[in-house]
Amino acid sequence: MEVTRIFDLLPYHESKFKPKDDVVASKENGSWVKYSIAQYREIVDNISYGFLAMGVQPGDKIAQISSNRAEWNFVDMAILQVGAVHVPIYPTISESDYKYILNHAEVSYVFISGQELLRKIDHILPEITNIKGVFTYKDQHKHKRLRELIELGKRNADNALLEARKAAIKPHDVATIIYTSGTTGKQKGVMLTHHNIISNFTVCAHIPPFGEEAKAVSYLPLCHIYERMLNYLYHYLGFSIYYAENLGTITENMKEVKPDIISTVPRLLEKIYDKLFATGHKLTGAKRWIFFWALHLALRYELNGSNGFFYETKRKLYDKLVYSKWRDALGGKHLLMVSGGAALQPRLARMFTCAGIDVLEGYGLTETSPVISVNDLTENGRRFGTVGKVVQGVQVKIGDDGEILCKGPTVMSGYFKEPEMTGEVIDADGWFHTGDLGHLESGGHLKITGRKKELFKTSFGKYISPQPIEDTFKESMFIDQIMVVGENQKFAGALIVPDFIFLKSYCGVKEIPFTTNAEIINLPRIRKRFQTEIDKYNKFLGDTEKIKSWDLLDSEWTFDTGELTPTLKLKRNIIAKKHEDKIANLFA
Repeated sequence: MEVTRIFDLLPYHESKFKPKDDVVASKENGSWVKYSIAQYREIVDNISYGFLAMGVQPGDKIAQISSNRAEWNFVDMAILQVGAVHVPIYPTISESDYKYILNHAEVSYVFISGQELLRKIDHILPEITNIKGVFTYKDQHKHKRLRELIELGKRNADNALLEARKAAIKPHDVATIIYTSGTTGKQKGVMLTHHNIISNFTVCAHIPPFGEEAKAVSYLPLCHIYERMLNYLYHYLGFSIYYAENLGTITENMKEVKPDIISTVPRLLEKIYDKLFATGHKLTGAKRWIFFWALHLALRYELNGSNGFFYETKRKLYDKLVYSKWRDALGGKHLLMVSGGAALQPRLARMFTCAGIDVLEGYGLTETSPVISVNDLTENGRRFGTVGKVVQGVQVKIGDDGEILCKGPTVMSGYFKEPEMTGEVIDADGWFHTGDLGHLESGGHLKITGRKKELFKTSFGKYISPQPIEDTFKESMFIDQIMVVGENQKFAGALIVPDFIFLKSYCGVKEIPFTTNAEIINLPRIRKRFQTEIDKYNKFLGDTEKIKSWDLLDSEWTFDTGELTPTLKLKRNIIAKKHEDKIANLFA
């Protein structure tokens, strides 16, 4: 059968693939709770019957605030089957953002996973005039539970009515509204149709080289279109999906599941690298030397055996001695990792790929459902330092100012209730203006060179794009995070967050005593070492791009502390305001 609406994935899966007990799985009380496709469909239909019994109409908005779990899929598919619109909301946003989204989207019902999230919004719910009911996944005394809705559906099962409702849903109907604020500005509701999202996951279906026996681990938020589209892709390919408990348990969950594929953001790869590096420093004697020889070999990896026979011979040896152990820490398989959301350091892509963990970087936006381009495993299908080739069916051109423009079936239908804002990003010819700067390299690979809105001008009138400068310096193992500043100044400066795991290992080797992060960043020897790193990477930059002044910070930027977006991009305005004194001192 053909998949033309997202919920068609369920009968498609049941008709195409062999039965299995783990189509989706979540961990409850220390054990994996698994669901077959038959159980999955039954739960979804019963929730749909419950919606119909409550009078949910096509176009009604239903929100879900939850971490990743099987129930997220059940509610998602049920919403779509009755023609309602799913409004997924990040579990970690502010109270004011919750209030704005629930009001702006005119949400009728809200599904919340548990007490911790309920506590964040329970007191504001009376202010949301459209809300008719709240459901929780776990038992709460105040609100109804999901299982009560399922029981309501069982008592009011009307298959003919549900089938009629499903038949009336068209591919170009809006399936979801996803609110995104990016790194600046107010929340915007991105309207994506069934056709938008299906067009995206079907053109990416050739990338995973696995059959229906494959397993995926999912940990990125399902409320973001990146992970959500990939989950639909896994359904489409018959993969089993295991939802990690949280970011802190991801490696433990991967060891248990032994996945074939996982989607990620560069931040996780950086953390894995840090742990591997710290593990290497704990080794002694020959084992330590072998570990770091293997690491340095991996950082020089080139695709297609380009480094020659001698390099590949050493690589095979180190695979037995070192790289296989790295894979064991992530489940033991030749894993495929798809990276998006932010720029990936080429050194990380080289290192993991050398070790038998293929890392494929892609690029897209919520407004494009999301993938515009992605590296793949075909011949000449990937190139380190790029975000791959443009996916089939999507057109890309580079504007006169270097902005990436795209057109195709994956481009959103618009921002909800914001026609003027929609007109600002989709021009009269249908080209979506991404706001990102880039160029197409020989061979068709797309390279991102910065954000149009992040450009700033020095007092000499020279424009600087901070992102490529930051990406250059993040190649240093001493640097975890960096933000380049210097608008209306004579030169560029930077705030730097050291990679404290690496830095503490370095201090141990060099026998440099310290107690706290604040102390370590002010040690003269450390600051001198950082100046050496700055000088090293400045050589790769033009004169106006070189970092002439810098300072170190003693704590990392995180989403919880407000400096990063949910997709871990820098909130430059927030960081600049928090550290305005330090920035002023850079140019004093």
